[in-house]
Amino acid sequence: MEIFVLFTLCLDFGAHLIHVSVSSLFPWPHLFLITSGSGKGGISIWGRKFEDEYSEYLKHSVRGVVSMANNGPNTNGSQFFITYGKQPHLDMKYTVFGKVIDGLDTLDELEKLPVNEKTFRPLNDVHIKDVTIHANPFAQ
Repeated sequence: MEIFVLFTLCLDFGAHLIHVSVSSLFPWPHLFLITSGSGKGGISIWGRKFEDEYSEYLKHSVRGVVSMANNGPNTNGSQFFITYGKQPHLDMKYTVFGKVIDGLDTLDELEKLPVNEKTFRPLNDVHIKDVTIHANPFAQ
């Protein structure tokens, strides 16, 4: 969570691209999410990869769960993904740190975007313009 809060406070989201959008509307049920960034991993606020943080209470149980993308255990960087639906096979493999609670209509629109059938990248660039954090656990 700390990385996302600092990320949203420090970066210009106008430059932050949606990297992949794989809709649950596709005929393949295992394709289900959007990811951010360039697809190259990114760097965390600590300048290195960081460890997974799992909780039995934080699950990919609903639409709009926000989790860290990774390349295997303890390889979190700066990329995240948002689920288009319930994805229990991701539990205890990806660190859940948030949930979309407002703007689900935007998530609906993202899911409908036309994408390249081989790469699943949106045909046109899509940028995250703004993020609102409704509760900052690090605020004093």
